[in-house]
Amino acid sequence: MNLKDKIREVPDFPKKGINFIDITTLLKDKEAIQYITGKIADEFRDKQISKVLGIEARGFILGGILAHELRAGFVPVRKKGKLPSDVISETYQLEYGTDTVEIHSDALSEEDVVLIHDDLLATGGTAQAVLNMIKQVGIKKVYFSFLCDLEFIQTPEKEILKQFDPHVLVKY
Repeated sequence: MNLKDKIREVPDFPKKGINFIDITTLLKDKEAIQYITGKIADEFRDKQISKVLGIEARGFILGGILAHELRAGFVPVRKKGKLPSDVISETYQLEYGTDTVEIHSDALSEEDVVLIHDDLLATGGTAQAVLNMIKQVGIKKVYFSFLCDLEFIQTPEKEILKQFDPHVLVKY
């Protein structure tokens, strides 16, 4: 299945010069969503994943399905101030400022085997922030999954993530 044919690219969104990768067109296709969740789950089925972390917001969609498929728990990674209990936080740089992501402090234990999933790998800043958070818990085994990778964007964060051999279905 050619997944790029199912993904809409929106020029100049959210600002001029950005080509937004819109996965909602892929998600509405029942064969495509079954195909991608099956492909990703098959990649990690033998890894004893105990928790899937889905990064806000589009990472929640496939992250929840992957947790179900892998018989794992699901942990939402939220923007600052969205979780109601004690949290672990990590602030990271954006091209235009900073942002912060959080997980509940009781969401993980050091015995967990974690799959971090997001829809898009661009600069790698958010994924690196999530990695930094779970290191605080003492997680020893981590995997990454992205639906899309913008390979033309090269950053130090993406270089660090390469050591985890992230699973990617669509490359731009």
